[in-house]
Amino acid sequence: MSTGVAMAFETFGTSHWAAMAVIAAVAAGLSAWARSAQSERLTQQLAGAIAAVLIINELAMYGVGATTRSGAEFLKHLLPLHVCDVAVFLTAWALVRRSQWAFEIAYFWGLGGTLQAILTPDLSGSYPGYWFFHYFVAHGGVVAGVAFCLAALDLRPTKGSVLRIIIVSNAYLAAVGLIDWLLGANYMFLCRPPEGSSPFFFLPWPWYIAFLEVVAVAVVLILYAPFHVRDKREAAR
Repeated sequence: MSTGVAMAFETFGTSHWAAMAVIAAVAAGLSAWARSAQSERLTQQLAGAIAAVLIINELAMYGVGATTRSGAEFLKHLLPLHVCDVAVFLTAWALVRRSQWAFEIAYFWGLGGTLQAILTPDLSGSYPGYWFFHYFVAHGGVVAGVAFCLAALDLRPTKGSVLRIIIVSNAYLAAVGLIDWLLGANYMFLCRPPEGSSPFFFLPWPWYIAFLEVVAVAVVLILYAPFHVRDKREAAR
């Protein structure tokens, strides 16, 4: 989610470390609370609370953007087309409806993309500005929500999810590429790399896209590996 705000943000500065610590604590704490309580009602309430925070935070951003940007700027920068934007809504849906398909996409996009966005933010606005809080609530909420789905709702990627997520991701990439071309935008960073210090954009355009395609497949396989190993062990018993 690129904000285009002029304020400086320091990657791995004090505010960045603090935000990551809060995200880790919330993700672990809510999941542990639900599991220890063993209450279906509490579990659903916590899932609904995470989903509500995600949606309210995202809708508030559109309100702020609509009042501070021109129509053209809004279309080019603030449409919910980045992977992390879509993951917000899918995570909320998975939490509330326990949707397997929504969880699978949120799991791979959330842990594969959103987690990386937390580590190397494409963020200009620093603490205590609005965009700083929006960014980490949105991205951190996805990670916390996916963790809650895994630990408290017993959702998990299935055997066919690897192929499905690769197909879905590439179809989505093609659709966003067309929108970028029509709007002169840079959603999913398909036209130029982000402004942050991500280590994955060291190649020039368009070669970094091909490199990221390979990285994405590797990340998907890594994220599915623990479940594959567990299934193999259970089948061997």
